[in-house]
Amino acid sequence: MDVTLPIEVIRGKIYLIRGQKVLLDRDLAEMYGVETRSLNQAVRRNINRFPEDFMLTLTRDEIRNLSQIVISPGLKHAPNVFAFTEQGVAMLSSVLNSDRAVQVNIAIMRAFVQMRELAISNRALARKLDELEMKYDRTTNSLLRYSTRSAASWRSQRRRSGRSGSKRGRKDEKHQHMIIHK
Repeated sequence: MDVTLPIEVIRGKIYLIRGQKVLLDRDLAEMYGVETRSLNQAVRRNINRFPEDFMLTLTRDEIRNLSQIVISPGLKHAPNVFAFTEQGVAMLSSVLNSDRAVQVNIAIMRAFVQMRELAISNRALARKLDELEMKYDRTTNSLLRYSTRSAASWRSQRRRSGRSGSKRGRKDEKHQHMIIHK
């Protein structure tokens, strides 16, 4: 049995709750092709397989907040909602014990791996950008120092040659020149 679940669909159902990437029980039930109630019953029968770092039981506030961004019928009024971490999802395939659950879990594991690889490449890219910014800043600072020295040198040369850099000074010189010739 080959279950095709696009990774983008799975990634769209992964939420960050309490600092952990999780999938909700109802989304997993939909992917596994079972009712949410059946999935949760199987979990409760095997609760010792789902420690805190495998599964979270969401609080009413978390459910309420999540229901504002997740379109899922009945989520807001659900008595309890389980959220499974990557390890919890892996454990679900042994609890559900079906070929479809195994295939779905393989797809989900690939989505988690892809997300980790993306995060790693984003960190590497950010590091490279930081290096380029530092190099750019050094180059810009060097250019600014050079242009400041060049401008100062140019002004001092103008003063030594008797030419003033201000327009006002030039007008005054013209005016004086005109007076002298009269």
